[in-house]
Amino acid sequence: MSGPAASLGVIGGSGLYALAGLDDPREVRVPTPFGAPSDALHVGRVGERDVAFLARHGRGHNLLPGEINYRANIYALKSLGVSRILSASAVGSMRESIHPKDVVVPDQFIDRTRGRASTFFGNGVAGHIAFADPVCPEAREALVASATSAGATVHDGGTYLCMEGPAFSTRAESRLYRSWGVDVIGMTNLTEAKLAREAEICYATLALVTDYDCWHDVEDDVSVSGVLENLRANAALAAVALRGALMALPAARTTCGCGEALRHGIITPLDAIAPAARARMGVLLDKYVSK
Repeated sequence: MSGPAASLGVIGGSGLYALAGLDDPREVRVPTPFGAPSDALHVGRVGERDVAFLARHGRGHNLLPGEINYRANIYALKSLGVSRILSASAVGSMRESIHPKDVVVPDQFIDRTRGRASTFFGNGVAGHIAFADPVCPEAREALVASATSAGATVHDGGTYLCMEGPAFSTRAESRLYRSWGVDVIGMTNLTEAKLAREAEICYATLALVTDYDCWHDVEDDVSVSGVLENLRANAALAAVALRGALMALPAARTTCGCGEALRHGIITPLDAIAPAARARMGVLLDKYVSK
């Protein structure tokens, strides 16, 4: 690998289009076999750690959740050497006890998306990852500790329901999801988590609560203006929490197992993978296939 490298990655969501405290940033455009990422990546340092930042929706927020090239985003970070990703995003609360401006660090997901490219496999390479526990415990622990130290009201664990969007929920959908016992609702993180696991990258997310969706009998229904107002209030806290978590992560992964997710997950015999498929999978298979 030539050019800038980073072991840690940050993906910023709505309202988080840059990483405060990223020193000596260099803009890097990373081509991938899956197309272009959402934007150029910014590679710099947080303390002594090499970090790559990517704005999920583009710096001008010109991509809907369903338009984001998640595969290109994760592949680009993998290409730079990223082994752990921390993300931040806006979510709606599905519980009375989780208030706007609170922070949730989920440990589970439910997928309600439709038709997104959410796997690197297919077209000549078959594989299946274990995904019972979709969030890296080491990365999640670092986010919980850092957000708590930053003064946030932090909910440790919870289920994030990932909906398709771009419309917010109907009232009937919101009430249905609450009956399932979910904690927050968003439009992006599960797709990232799936692809990060296939890429053998640790993944955890800082879910910034902006609203009560539309189930609440007293609070206003979710709106763009309300989301952005609460995001602005939480932006400084999110930056501090992300920076602290990046600096607190141990130098090496020890117990999570995320870095071995494909060891027993590739079904297609390695010598039967066609050259075109091997080239497309690129850095995802380098450790398992002789070059």
